Amino acid sequence: MKTAYIFPGQGAQFSGMGKELYDSNNEAKKLFEQANEILGFEITKVMFEGSDDQLKETKVTQPAVFLHSVVLASTIDNFNPDMVAGHSLGELSALVANKTLSFEDGLNLVYKRALAMQKACEVNPSTMAAILGLEDALVEETCAAIDGIVVAANYNCPGQLVISGSNKAVEEACEALKEKGAKRALLLPVGGAFHSPLMEPARAELQAAIENTHFNNPICAVYQNVTASAIIDPTAIKENLIAQLTAPVRWTQSVEHMVKDGATHFVEVGPGKVLSGLVKKIHREAEVSQA
Repeated sequence: MKTAYIFPGQGAQFSGMGKELYDSNNEAKKLFEQANEILGFEITKVMFEGSDDQLKETKVTQPAVFLHSVVLASTIDNFNPDMVAGHSLGELSALVANKTLSFEDGLNLVYKRALAMQKACEVNPSTMAAILGLEDALVEETCAAIDGIVVAANYNCPGQLVISGSNKAVEEACEALKEKGAKRALLLPVGGAFHSPLMEPARAELQAAIENTHFNNPICAVYQNVTASAIIDPTAIKENLIAQLTAPVRWTQSVEHMVKDGATHFVEVGPGKVLSGLVKKIHREAEVSQA
């Protein structure tokens, strides 16, 4: 019986997130204040009082979700994970939780990642769409046949795959997938084509920052998005983190590997319950809870 701690990504944010932690826990309050100093602006003000639109900005969303997750993890009594994983941005929260990265280094990388991704989105107007009710292979084949950039980006759970690419190619893929029987093909309210080749400028920019950051030996394995397998070698963790921006998030496969490696209980650490729902769809017998 092993416990896996899982960390959400962009999209889990909500106005007021983290306020209760800030008000009720002195250690949490210190970390929030430290984050304001590191970032050079009061992210706590946006998290606690900002509108949904303000929180949707990539440069705010990513540090906000990371901060909520990491601060929450720091308040868990006897925190001793058997394994960790994070969805997209959540992988950086997981790497702070398993001590690969310091809080400060993790936050700095998240902010650089957010700014680089936002910049890449502005250069190439692009989008993502959720495809429901089709086999992964059929979605992959359909995307490959479209003229333009559109790829499978997030393998969230069986029957739920997110595609990513240029606006026109994603719209064409959605029409083709509906014709092939998709229950739904929904354009998502996101800033751009995350986890696709269109994020290459952001990946190149982030690579230097990651290479110049010290990665420690972790206290437990991280199941990384790129490989979906347990990784403990800091050099391999770095390489996978660099590749992550243009590669798909293999969440379904990550959860399957964690279960195979003995995970029976999944604890979601951060805003929302999205990952808990996905875990139950991937492995019905899993026990899930929120920190």
